[in-house]
Amino acid sequence: MIAVIDYDVGNLAAVTNMLHRVGAESIITSDPDAIAQADKIILPGNGAFDACMLNLRATGLVQLLEQRVLRDEVPLLGICVGAQMLAKASEEGNEPGLGWLDMQVRRFGNIPGLPVPHMGWNQVIVRQPDHALVRDLADDARFYFVHSYYLAPADARAILLGASYGIDFAAGVAQGNIAGVQFHPEKSHRFGKKLLSAFAGVA
Repeated sequence: MIAVIDYDVGNLAAVTNMLHRVGAESIITSDPDAIAQADKIILPGNGAFDACMLNLRATGLVQLLEQRVLRDEVPLLGICVGAQMLAKASEEGNEPGLGWLDMQVRRFGNIPGLPVPHMGWNQVIVRQPDHALVRDLADDARFYFVHSYYLAPADARAILLGASYGIDFAAGVAQGNIAGVQFHPEKSHRFGKKLLSAFAGVA
């Protein structure tokens, strides 16, 4: 069972609907018992970094999530701001992130001819070809992005997927049992289905 963490942000139903389409069992939950029994965890996110962090802390679930992810090594996938929350901090706000990855979140600078936020479809390049999440991803894989801030891991080896929007940036990161993607796989049609299938283990 995949627990999609409910902390009052984002369109969680879109994530579980896509998981259902690929044949994966999932539940939207903030119930500690359900999270404690989950085989895998998805941390979604939508909106501003500080608001997401404050909402998550208000649930009282952070300690349990740390136990499950850092100690029990349950696979976790962060999506969009949920991926950014894995970092130590974000230039968008003042709240500390979860700090599960050695990573910062940076804002896109002024890019001539390219509006910010970066919105729409963008091709990605696999940087960790042996990682289970992307091992079978097609060379022409494209995902749907909506963001003004991007993932900036301290170690380039943590980059799972790269993309370009005026600058090269990390579209996905992975280290151990923790992964995060800046794009929305639940809005990315067949490529999103492929990635979520791989995460769920039903690919």
